[in-house]
Amino acid sequence: MSDSDWPQRDRRRGGERRTGRDRRTSTRAAAGVPGGKERREAERRTGAERRNERGWQPVALEASVMAEFSPEQGLLAAARAAREFAQAHYSHFKVGAALETTDGTIVTGCNIENATYGLTLCAERVALVKALSEGHTMFTRIAVVADTAEPTPPCGSCRQLLWEYCGDIDVILGNPQKVTGHYRLHALFPIPFDRRLL
Repeated sequence: MSDSDWPQRDRRRGGERRTGRDRRTSTRAAAGVPGGKERREAERRTGAERRNERGWQPVALEASVMAEFSPEQGLLAAARAAREFAQAHYSHFKVGAALETTDGTIVTGCNIENATYGLTLCAERVALVKALSEGHTMFTRIAVVADTAEPTPPCGSCRQLLWEYCGDIDVILGNPQKVTGHYRLHALFPIPFDRRLL
């Protein structure tokens, strides 16, 4: 067999040296995974399309919520649903957030804790980072839900990021039963440090 018969030849050892691309191609073929153009087309599907194929419930929930309730009630319902996914194994304090874009898209988040506590992610920041990573940059309001009788506003870190990326949006606070507070962000964050001071 000549050198031209091999995809790539390691002349020092006299054996075949398959490239990473060769191995990936053969593995995909064995698994029945499309390659080349078909694979690239599949990767272009939106996140929502991929989640719907897996039966991701919150996407369907958002549509039904907005159809059945007022916009404010729908946003709170989305935050309540997101709260159910909270990873609050240490504090057991579950929080859900729903951030609305100017085109009406709702992006949700929940708090995610860890053993160090210091690396905990608040629901508001999870929703904001998700929205930004999906290309959303213009926002109108956010709903935050916790199981408390009194309003539970965003923490200082969340207020800072919400101000920088969302501006003076509406902040709707609630619990599993009702609305507990309604503010503009500037009322919660009256003297912000932002790019105007840099």
